[in-house]
Amino acid sequence: MELFDIYQEKIAQCDREIEKILNQFGDKIDMEEQLLPTQPKKRKPSRNEPKFDLRSHLYRISGVDLTRIEGITAYTALTIISEIGLDMNSWKTEKHFTSWLGLCPGNKISVGKSIRGKSKPTANRAAGALRLAAQSLYNSHSALGAFLRRQKARLGAPKAITATAHKLAHLIYSLLKHGTEYVDAGQDYYEEQYRQRVLYNLKRRARQMGFYLVEKETGAIT
Repeated sequence: MELFDIYQEKIAQCDREIEKILNQFGDKIDMEEQLLPTQPKKRKPSRNEPKFDLRSHLYRISGVDLTRIEGITAYTALTIISEIGLDMNSWKTEKHFTSWLGLCPGNKISVGKSIRGKSKPTANRAAGALRLAAQSLYNSHSALGAFLRRQKARLGAPKAITATAHKLAHLIYSLLKHGTEYVDAGQDYYEEQYRQRVLYNLKRRARQMGFYLVEKETGAIT
């Protein structure tokens, strides 16, 4: 019990040091003019999270609230920012960023033909945090949750998690680079978009074969 109390005190000391370092960062926004957005829903904090108001510190120094993205907690955002920094000019595009994270499929060339392979192995802590964030979306009713479940049915769990982590990386890059605000479109919106893509491909394929599809009033295809 004494050893447990010592560990808890050491963890509290680490939290205080983290907060002290965060206080040294300059303000990117005025917290009095741009209030911290309310979270869409309350969630139970992780046992590993610092005990101070980490979300407010990250919003102050970055100018955006990364926790608005489904699956990204304040602790996950801290891990990512501590690894990549706040200046996204180091990467020209989202593709460069996700490639650096090791979240893109490998491109091998054989006989002049590009072959998509596994993503490159990496020890990047930011990539690991994004994969854990993606894994937490299995029961989410957000568009990201629907995307993860769809990819899992098509590709299997490991590739689905990497694909979702790749999408999360795109969103984080956009928020930090352009200061945009993330708004979740929801699971229903994603499913409708997926349905429209499937319908478009079916109609195009039918035209190529000399047929055409007619949609019934009930929404079924004949």
